[in-house]
Amino acid sequence: HELTDLGYVDVTAKPEIVKETPLSATIEAHRAMGQLVGKQAMRLAVEKAKKSGAGMVAVRNSNHYGIAGYYARMAAEEGLTGVCMCNTESIMVPTFGAEGVMGTNPIAFCMPAEPVDFLFDAATTVVPRGKLEVYVKRGDGLPAGWAMDETGKESTEGDRVLSNIIEKAGGGILPLGGWGEGTGGHKGYGFGMIVELMCGILSQGATSNHIAREPGHVNTSQFFMAFDHGMFGDKKEIEKNLSVFLDEVRNSRKAEGQDRIYIHGEKEYESRKKVLADGIKVNDKTLEEMRMIGEKAGVVCPF
Repeated sequence: HELTDLGYVDVTAKPEIVKETPLSATIEAHRAMGQLVGKQAMRLAVEKAKKSGAGMVAVRNSNHYGIAGYYARMAAEEGLTGVCMCNTESIMVPTFGAEGVMGTNPIAFCMPAEPVDFLFDAATTVVPRGKLEVYVKRGDGLPAGWAMDETGKESTEGDRVLSNIIEKAGGGILPLGGWGEGTGGHKGYGFGMIVELMCGILSQGATSNHIAREPGHVNTSQFFMAFDHGMFGDKKEIEKNLSVFLDEVRNSRKAEGQDRIYIHGEKEYESRKKVLADGIKVNDKTLEEMRMIGEKAGVVCPF
């Protein structure tokens, strides 16, 4: 509601396809809700994949669209392999830099398997912004190696880091791998750059350093792909081979004190079953924010 009031989200917007081929499309979102555009884009990618083997859709001038893995899984539910990426407001500090110039820039990949689909969905920063906000709400200091202050030094002060991000005062979250090259920070930086190329550059939209720089204009860019892995051989055999491999990983030797190796997507699958049965515990401050937003929107909070 607040984003709508500020003009960031246009609930009346009608996204349009501005370029299309049998394998691809570019969508101008016109500041529509990110979730609505996201579903439209992946459905189009799936449709093209079913006709031609692969479908790719780039989106520009969109908004926050929630969970990248949701859209990748849409393809898997149709028997395809799904890929999804999104750039975000600049928050990632590049290797040897001191200010955020790229976003958390998640990459998601989903491929059908038994008993649970392989679903990888992760930011290319050490943590996403939401994780910082959780720590700030709890009043906890940040773990070392997560973030950097406006002076270019590592910081564990969540309030300071988050405030700098909001005010664009410098600093931000470190790339996956942390500071410098010693622990592979340059690799997370590179993965984030790939997302920028696939999203902001291909769509001819905005790169992260130009997102949310103007009042009432977010301009997030996204990329969606679906492809039929059956193009490479017998589809059932490919999925069976993946399922066998995942089992081999699960059953491989465990580290001392550990009794389980998780495959990407399993924790989320099990968590979903648990919350459907037991409900979701919501942080008190988050609940209060939800109530305030509800009041502004004229929606009565039921709890």
